[in-house]
Amino acid sequence: MIPQPTEDYFAVRQYSADYDFDGEPAVLTIWYRPLHAMINAFTSAGYRIATVSEPGPSPDTPRERLPPRILTGEKTAFLSFIFFVLEAV
Repeated sequence: MIPQPTEDYFAVRQYSADYDFDGEPAVLTIWYRPLHAMINAFTSAGYRIATVSEPGPSPDTPRERLPPRILTGEKTAFLSFIFFVLEAV
């Protein structure tokens, strides 16, 4: 979820939404954490960050599964995934 202009960007928040997956109801919960909160959680748990990556879509992703803005290469479009490789210290 993208924070709204009236929300505190630096706050840790939880969002839940109802979805239907092939006729089965489900509640998906997303926790929004700003980058500094993630880094603080990792380092206070005794890890160091070895790698941070924000991958684009896989080349073998069917085109019909991608949002139009991703297909056109629009620089404001992203998939909102960030991956951390952590190492114990």
